[in-house]
Amino acid sequence: MYRGQMPVLEYDIFETAFGWIGVVASQNGIRRLTLPERSRADAEAELGGSIQGAVQDSSRFCELRARLDRYFSGEPEDLTREEIDLGDPEFFTRVRAACRTIPAGETRTYSWLARVAGRPNASRAAGQAMARNPVPLLVPCHRVVGSDGRLHGFGGGIGLPLKARLLQLEGFPGIPERTWEGEQLSLSDWANQRVS
Repeated sequence: MYRGQMPVLEYDIFETAFGWIGVVASQNGIRRLTLPERSRADAEAELGGSIQGAVQDSSRFCELRARLDRYFSGEPEDLTREEIDLGDPEFFTRVRAACRTIPAGETRTYSWLARVAGRPNASRAAGQAMARNPVPLLVPCHRVVGSDGRLHGFGGGIGLPLKARLLQLEGFPGIPERTWEGEQLSLSDWANQRVS
């Protein structure tokens, strides 16, 4: 942080094979990354106030964009190596660090996150850290499941079907069509409703 002045923030919004993504970063790392959205306007709305005063700079995010393109095309790509700059409370920092150790194609439970973060009885708080994750994919909260092994809670315009699709993309075996609770838009419905 700089004395007497705010850090310079940069952002970009770009299209991927899965939809539009918005990103905001400081010099220290990424502060906000949206899940794929149906339109540029939706991605910008998801970024909200985080782009207030930020400078748009597509060149800053060229490598991230290329990595996301590889990831969404099914190539192995470790997005957890991206530097992040979140300023979280200590427990959230530990939970998110634990989440970043979950290998692609595998899942862990919220209770596992709490245990690894040093508070074994705080699985609900670990769930809150995932629910408030400002950088999904970089902190791969889609790899976290309920204690019953079912998919629970996931943001973005499509929710749990996107979580299932990301796990399938990473090679997680056997995600049945309905391993989640609640009625949500299917992947094909969502893709058909995307606005370019």
